[in-house]
Amino acid sequence: MPASAHDNDRHRQPRVEISAVQADSPGRDTRTNRSLNAEWVELTNNNRRAVNLDGWTLRDEDGHRYRFDDVRLAGRATVRIHTRNGRDTRTDLYQDRRNYVWGDRSDTATLRDDRGRTVDTETWGRGWGHYRR
Repeated sequence: MPASAHDNDRHRQPRVEISAVQADSPGRDTRTNRSLNAEWVELTNNNRRAVNLDGWTLRDEDGHRYRFDDVRLAGRATVRIHTRNGRDTRTDLYQDRRNYVWGDRSDTATLRDDRGRTVDTETWGRGWGHYRR
């Protein structure tokens, strides 16, 4: 495909990426709401236009899945997906889980759109507890 045609395709698709991960919550792992919510994945929309994330999923290597329901990510905006519970806002979403999801030492976060296509992945290895693009 010619470069110009490829560039046009890229601009039509939403450009949402996994922009940061904090897989190892600071301090002791106590499974309290505070500790579980200090484990998170951040998504950033790099487009000027909003992206409808309804039906999109975020998964780890073990198959834990978070499904976005009625979420719109504004243009040039970031949302943080926490593990435990809280009140969803434009900038923070909560998975309502009682256990840690992301592997402290290694894991892979995979973001898929509502058709199951991989949008972005981030992998971290031994010694990585926080990732920022």
